Amino acid sequence: MAKHQNQKKKQGKAGMKIETSDNAWAGEVVEIAGKISSKQGGMQVRCKVLQGSDEGKIMRRNVQGPIKLGDILMLKQTEIEAQALRGGRR
Repeated sequence: MAKHQNQKKKQGKAGMKIETSDNAWAGEVVEIAGKISSKQGGMQVRCKVLQGSDEGKIMRRNVQGPIKLGDILMLKQTEIEAQALRGGRR
């Protein structure tokens, strides 16, 4: 089955169209919690699930690459949350 056959289009915030598939849900970045590591460029963010059975839930996720507030992430699972960052400056 081709990729585009499973996709559905939904209206997101501010009139933005969000394409979803049967196994991924949209989530909006509401807070950037911090960096995961200095070399790989990963960030930990808090995102609000916009679709699915967990709609409205705010959860912590690890993200690779550039990210900013208001970005839309496609989440493959909404049951498991990333562990909170520990440590900090000494």
